[in-house]
Amino acid sequence: MIITTLMIPICLYIIYLLFIITSSSPSSYSIYHSLFTSTSLITNSNSTISHHLYTLTRRPHVAGTQANADAASYVFSTFTSYSLPSRITSYHVSLTYPISRSLTLTHPQSDPPTSITFDLNQKIYSGDPYANEVLPTFHAYAKSGTAVGKVVYVNYGRVEDYDTLKQMGVNVSGTVVLVRYGEIFRGDIVRNAHLAGAVGVVVYTDKKDYGGCGSKNKGYPDDRWMPSSGVQVGTLYSGAGDPTTPGWASISSSNADCERLSDDEVEQSGDVPLIPSLPISWADGDFILRSIGGQVANADWQGCPDSSVYRVGPGPGFLNLTYTGSQVINAIQNVIAVIEGAIEPDRFVILGNHRDAWTFGAVDPNSGTAALLEVARRFGKLKRKGWRPRRTIILCNWDAEEYGLIGSTEWVEENREMLASRAVAYLNVDCGVSGPGFHASATPQLDELLKQATQQVRDPDNISQTIYESWITSSESPLIGRLGGGGSDYAPFVQHIGIPSVDILFGGGYPVYHSMYDDFVWMKKFGDPMFHRHVAAASIWGLVALQLADKEFLPFNYLSYANELQES
Repeated sequence: MIITTLMIPICLYIIYLLFIITSSSPSSYSIYHSLFTSTSLITNSNSTISHHLYTLTRRPHVAGTQANADAASYVFSTFTSYSLPSRITSYHVSLTYPISRSLTLTHPQSDPPTSITFDLNQKIYSGDPYANEVLPTFHAYAKSGTAVGKVVYVNYGRVEDYDTLKQMGVNVSGTVVLVRYGEIFRGDIVRNAHLAGAVGVVVYTDKKDYGGCGSKNKGYPDDRWMPSSGVQVGTLYSGAGDPTTPGWASISSSNADCERLSDDEVEQSGDVPLIPSLPISWADGDFILRSIGGQVANADWQGCPDSSVYRVGPGPGFLNLTYTGSQVINAIQNVIAVIEGAIEPDRFVILGNHRDAWTFGAVDPNSGTAALLEVARRFGKLKRKGWRPRRTIILCNWDAEEYGLIGSTEWVEENREMLASRAVAYLNVDCGVSGPGFHASATPQLDELLKQATQQVRDPDNISQTIYESWITSSESPLIGRLGGGGSDYAPFVQHIGIPSVDILFGGGYPVYHSMYDDFVWMKKFGDPMFHRHVAAASIWGLVALQLADKEFLPFNYLSYANELQES
């Protein structure tokens, strides 16, 4: 339908009148809304959340491992202890794990020629009994193989970075490129390198981006920064869901596996890399940088002021990279709890967070999991006081998000028709807490709900004002971001079935991301020592859910949607 310029103001006025009318409709919502954030209901929340986070992050729990299945059992038992009917839904999906990897640097022009083979290990600090269970550092879905060539430094590995090298007369064809993490998705880093003609990629964590420049920054556990041996791991897969079952769920019967794409078909999809790669630490990356000659890199390509001068090459340093991985079909577990609606049970308000982590996952994702369990606890207490939501609330703890949003996408693919017709909204929390400062992204009709919820919760870092008051004074415009890309489990809901969605967090980027140092001790010392931010995240999350579940009329406000359409 074509909307004319004349029609837009009329439509906006009608929508506004409907919003005013429905917002004032009386219901039991106001009673339980107040109770949800009452002191009596959230007493001991800090210690409860702390206990959940400690239990969930005690051991590394990568998707498809027994440790992650044990974590699923913990979430399930916690849901059921709050009297929430729960189940575990399993899928059999394609996951990858490292078998072997090596990286050798040769400096042929030194006298005599020197060669070093990196150990590629992250340093274990004392008091971490399960650090030996951390998988060797790797990229999920990385191409197995060997790459040998002169090394070229390519900054962040963006298309414009390769254009800069071309303008400098530097040819990367046949080389192994050294790239620092940041700015773009690591899968795009490897894809861009392949398109430029490189034969292999080494991705390191630069001190300037993650280590905190300055001699006083010693790195975790002494401070919040990534230590020099820290390595950021992660997936290279740019799709969503099991790569071998695009568009359909990975459901296996007891007698046969489901239909799957072959390895060649997966490669042809363009969603997995075609050249080998490895993630490495700042210390190893710095050593390689010192072996590179040629032209001096541009000022914005340089590292910390106290670092050596970065040059682009090629060589004379020569890298030999080898990676071998295994690709297997493993079981993953989504944990689902349901609070059935009393009046509209076939309308769903869905809250979701993933559980799997590359290592211990204190921030990513189990700060969100701990908050989800806190929301479940409060809902359980409301139920015991006689509350039942008008619409059904579904609490979802996803698996295998880190590999490519697999658990949530498989669930959406399995239930696509039902969700498309019955789901009201999806509310996501991933890295729930990594520091101070509230941030939110949403589809526009949920903007006002977010603002209303944050007006009801005190700022955990400044109790003299609400989160909303802190938010509007500290945030850059726009206040609420939009849910583009595939950064977390909201993606299949927004992009596959068009469900209104929200994603919230406290903090944002943090230096030990996807490393073995994202653990309970880091959270306790630097991320949220008193767990007040976790409590606030749970409060906002639950309040938005309560409005969507209990209001007689769905409290969507399409004014911001219409305004953005008019401006676009």
